[in-house]
Amino acid sequence: MSPNDAPLPRATEIARKTPGAESVALDYEARLLRRKRLVALSGTAFLVDLAETVSMNAGDSFVLEDGRHVEVRAADEALIEVTGDLPRLAWHIGNRHTPCRIERDRLLIRDDHVLAAMLRQLGAETRHVRGPFSPEGGAYGHGRTMGHSHGHEHGHDHGSGHRHSHAHE
Repeated sequence: MSPNDAPLPRATEIARKTPGAESVALDYEARLLRRKRLVALSGTAFLVDLAETVSMNAGDSFVLEDGRHVEVRAADEALIEVTGDLPRLAWHIGNRHTPCRIERDRLLIRDDHVLAAMLRQLGAETRHVRGPFSPEGGAYGHGRTMGHSHGHEHGHDHGSGHRHSHAHE
């Protein structure tokens, strides 16, 4: 058996807000995972094998079976910086269930030319930037907004007898 055939160390647990001796850089999408092979910045490969899908935040760690911690860092990615009437623009972004980082003087969303065009039409100034993306979490205690979901199902009555329902998971 060669070293390449050796089983990968497994991460079966996570530790929230816990530093690690090693680190792995993951973008926003990659931080939502259950089972995946990852490689730490040091070159150490390991297998994430969690009981359920989790949203990892920068500063959380994967706990390997041998007790080592591999800290998650938010990788740089293509973003759009949005400035202007922030409350109004944030409402339009939220109405589209788009993850958004809210700061005092700007909003950050992932690079999306359609949303950028809509925001400019609403009077926003937009600028392409690169950086780590850690948007606001969900209002129901989740680490991220999960579309239009929060653990139960309900219906909407639009006033004219038209009604539809959808799950909130």
